[in-house]
Amino acid sequence: MTPFGARVRQLRDAKGIAMKQMAADLNLSSAYLSALEHGNRGRPAPGLVMQIAGYLGCIWDEAEQLKRLAELSHPRITIDTAGLAPERTELANRLAETIRDLPDEAIAQMLALVRAR
Repeated sequence: MTPFGARVRQLRDAKGIAMKQMAADLNLSSAYLSALEHGNRGRPAPGLVMQIAGYLGCIWDEAEQLKRLAELSHPRITIDTAGLAPERTELANRLAETIRDLPDEAIAQMLALVRAR
């Protein structure tokens, strides 16, 4: 699941809206909305993000947060380390190899470090 998908599901559930109903109201297929929530589709287009934010009644800050989460929610990313120090390339590759097996605590620590930057 992506950060965007998790937040959309959380907002949808809090409002008691069924996925099928939301998909129909937004002229999307239930399969597509489910794939977005589960991170099986690429990041949504900015227009769709704003349409979802409006549908869920997000206010300014919430809508901006949803937009940022969508930007951070591409399930398959590429990290370009060309021209960087070898340690940076190694870090990117080791992270790609081990991210599935890292404990939640390690992920939280790394996220805190990166977010603090």
